Amino acid sequence: MTSNIVSRGRLRLRTTTMLVAVAGALMVSGCASTKQSSVSSHTSPSAVAGSAMPGSAQAREAVNVWGKRYKKAPDSRDNVLNYAAALRRNDQLPQALAVLRKGLIKNGEDREISAAYGKVLAMNGRLDEALKVIRGAHRPDQPDWRLLSAEATILDQQGQPKQAQKIYREALKIAPGTPSVLNNLAMSYTLSGDLKQAEKLLREALGHPNADSRIRQNLALVVGLQGRFEDAENIARAELVPQQAEANIAYLKGMLSQRNTWQEIKSKDKKG
Repeated sequence: MTSNIVSRGRLRLRTTTMLVAVAGALMVSGCASTKQSSVSSHTSPSAVAGSAMPGSAQAREAVNVWGKRYKKAPDSRDNVLNYAAALRRNDQLPQALAVLRKGLIKNGEDREISAAYGKVLAMNGRLDEALKVIRGAHRPDQPDWRLLSAEATILDQQGQPKQAQKIYREALKIAPGTPSVLNNLAMSYTLSGDLKQAEKLLREALGHPNADSRIRQNLALVVGLQGRFEDAENIARAELVPQQAEANIAYLKGMLSQRNTWQEIKSKDKKG
């Protein structure tokens, strides 16, 4: 009896570990690149893809474009947000923190900058500090969906998915159908092992005109984790330039190389 309990516990641990590794790697890397994408909602059409791989020519170009604009007008909140986003997506986290910290000094009550600052703090592993910054920017009379989504993301990282999912839902009440919130909520369900709900949310997010390539790749991941790899490939290839599509497929195959083990774990968990 004890042996069976331990075995089932190990299976759940393997399931959770695999999900965290796969979903976490995809969310952090932002491996996809669409024919048309941007650094953030503030980015002009001249800027390059915000979902480019760190260290790539696209990522460096985004840093260069927004770095020049920031140098000319460092007090501009759009320049602060977009330059920090470009730096963050090129793995230049200390510099992104510095830009956002300076932006907060100039725009102390700007909740979008606070949310971005909290996210970068969390990416640096400073979760408690990040949560404090974001919660400190909350205004109960005027809740901000960006702050709520950022708070929920940190709670997910702290291993509190149920609380995180509740807060994501609150954010969606304020901004229904927002692709980034739906995506984050879907990843929360992925980490919780509820792949069907995650797929449903990602498909909803993908139907939004502002959905970006990372949502498509997360959907491909979730579909692949359910053993439907051909469907996952078709999803991953859609709307991508051929070279990038092949790179994404190779990445997806690597991430799902243990899919048979995943199916075995699911099967054994059900029997258990």
